[in-house]
Amino acid sequence: MQLIDTHTHLFLPEFDTDKADMMQRAIDKGVSKCFLPNIDVTTISELVKTCDELPSNCFPMMGLHPCSVDANYKEQLIEIKDWFSKRKFYGVGETGIDLYHDTTYIEEQKLSFRAQVEWAKEMNLPIIIHCRNSFSEVIEIITELHDKRLKGIFHCFTGTIEEAKEIMDLESFKMGIGGVVTYKKSILSEVLSKVPLSYLVLETDSPYLTPVPFRGKRNESSYLSFIAEKLSEIYQMPIEKIADVTTQNAMEVFGQFN
Repeated sequence: MQLIDTHTHLFLPEFDTDKADMMQRAIDKGVSKCFLPNIDVTTISELVKTCDELPSNCFPMMGLHPCSVDANYKEQLIEIKDWFSKRKFYGVGETGIDLYHDTTYIEEQKLSFRAQVEWAKEMNLPIIIHCRNSFSEVIEIITELHDKRLKGIFHCFTGTIEEAKEIMDLESFKMGIGGVVTYKKSILSEVLSKVPLSYLVLETDSPYLTPVPFRGKRNESSYLSFIAEKLSEIYQMPIEKIADVTTQNAMEVFGQFN
């Protein structure tokens, strides 16, 4: 059984003491591939270092997170885009719009997001979208800029069935499903029961959003199996089938990882 963690921040300090051991635990659980989205200019060096240390398992993506957008976001974008000329990246992100924490730089977030959508189209790379309290703003921009070159993942999807349908209408996008689907108060199970499995990929967003039964502790890629188990319950099919389909979905987004 092969699982792919399409969104994990293994380069953050939470993994400094046991990164190699954590990766081995993931491999032992069938998680052989992990995709690592950048956050901002301060995280690039650790992102690159982690992927160089674990080149068979970790695949870097490059972008500017909306929560790192401020009045000087253009300077960060210049530095971040330059990295695409230095080495291979497997996606643009994580980018998007976040109106949960702070709305001070909403216009700057939109401009930063638009710029990175255009990068994704220019470089034929998938875009990894962070969308928190901002679905209408994000879908408006994606719909406006969408063409046959654009594909990607709506990271940490926790929306309504109506929002899921808008994503499915784009055809070239998947929904990233993580630990929230295991939470007792989450309505995501009900929503996903109406969404074909072909639109889903798995993610942990580790070290955040830890699934049950480890909620409250640091998340890691080995816990992806608990998310797969929950989808097995929702879709009433063997976990091996969940793994096969979601892995194929990830390959549609990212290609062959080489």
